[in-house]
Amino acid sequence: MHEWALAEGVVSTATRIAEEQELKEITEITVRIGELQQIDREILEFALDQQRTPLMRNAKFTLESIPAKLRCRVCGEEWRFSPDDLGEEISEAIHFVPEMAHVYLKCPRCGSPDFEVVEGRGVWLASIKGVKDGG
Repeated sequence: MHEWALAEGVVSTATRIAEEQELKEITEITVRIGELQQIDREILEFALDQQRTPLMRNAKFTLESIPAKLRCRVCGEEWRFSPDDLGEEISEAIHFVPEMAHVYLKCPRCGSPDFEVVEGRGVWLASIKGVKDGG
């Protein structure tokens, strides 16, 4: 599953950063999730929990959703992406390949499929907090 691979990336990146910062324990990991990715939060939370390392055994995972905002390159209209307006097949296509949004979504003002994703794309490790080695 896509969410398991994302969790693996978060865990490995957090571990690498903790080692670089000489943390003896990670206490909190914040992950930002762009709405356009359509990540199943329950599966991601479960995958993160299952992939915990000893360094993060007590860490709190915080998942923040970033709403998707789109802007038409033709007329300048800005609008919010709403996954509820899409069918399951289209949602799955966009989930795995977000660039597919250009095939299925159109500007509500002029109907153009030429738009940019202003925000709400991607999954990234926003922050980690922890306890330093020796203090």
